Parts: sequence; C-alpha cells; structure tokens
Amino acid sequence: MEIMLLRHGETEWSKAGRHTGRTDVPLTAHGEQQARALAPIAGARSFSLVLVSPARRAHRTAELAGVASYEVDPDLWEWDYGGYEGVTAAEIRRSRPDWYVWRDGVVPGDRDHPGETVEHVGERTDKVIARIRQAQGDVLVVAHGHLLRVLAARWLGLPAAHGRYLRLDTGTHSLLGYEHGEPVVLRWNTPA
Repeated sequence: MEIMLLRHGETEWSKAGRHTGRTDVPLTAHGEQQARALAPIAGARSFSLVLVSPARRAHRTAELAGVASYEVDPDLWEWDYGGYEGVTAAEIRRSRPDWYVWRDGVVPGDRDHPGETVEHVGERTDKVIARIRQAQGDVLVVAHGHLLRVLAARWLGLPAAHGRYLRLDTGTHSLLGYEHGEPVVLRWNTPA
C-alpha cells in the first residue's frame, strides 16, 4: 500500500505567508498550474480510497490533478489557527518575538476560528490514518501543508509536533508507505 499526499496549489494567502486554516481562499492561476502539473502523477494512478479536505482549494487541486471521484473528509481541514488566521508569522513576531507555531501554538479566535492545538490536529489525522489502514489498495489524500506534515509524523508514530521537521510546499506530492512492514516516508515534498 502507498499513500500519496498532495498539498493544494498556491493561494494568495499561501503566497503571502498568511496562516490559512478554515478561510476558504481559491487557488491562484499559478496554483491551478501547479495542480494541473500533478495530473500525470495522481490522475494516472488508481486509488482504492481518495480523501479530500472540505476546502475548495483542495477540491480544485484534486480536480485539476485528474481525480474524478473523491470523498470529502472534515478531519482533513487545515490546522485551525484561531486568532492567527490570516496573519503572517512576521506579524505575530512583532508582539511575540520568538513565536513558532509548532512550539507555541495559537491564540483563541472568533466563533468560526476558535483555534486548536497541534495535538488536536494529530487526533484528527489519527482518524484519517485509521481509515487509510482499512483501505484495500493505494490511497490519495489532498489537503494542506501543516495538516499533511502532522499526518506524516503520526504515520511514522511520532508526536504531532514532529511535523515541524517536514517542510511541505504548495503543489507538491509526497508518498508514504511501508518498508519491511514498518511505516516510512517514501518520497517527500516533490514538485511535479
């Protein structure tokens, strides 16, 4: 079994470095181009299970990558950044100079963006991993940068916060799988 991960293509917010959790922003023209470039990689394969985040940037990436049919999984929403939604790391560091999301987390936001801990993101990805392990064949997951980094860490049996060691750019694909029965990363952060 192999698990292909696609990070959605570029958005205006990802381009600007703004934390984009639950705000549903569309792909840029470049982001759509990145998604189309994934078609020979994702669209040409057969998957027994295809899971996509509820965000339209993930839906659009899947569609442009040639994925005809998929299931929307609410556990694949990006990290809820709470009060840091739409804010860049540089802006946050003006008042919290040493802030790092993986270590320091987020502050509560409004009703639509209450915020969550990295451990909570890990709990959501554990549910996705449980579904993946029940699949009878290869799996495709289309989602977001921080969420997929946490998912990969949890796939390896590491704490959710270890996702910080796995940089993931927009419009890339990665591959998880097994070696001698043990979960491994087969490919990471590969541009199309």
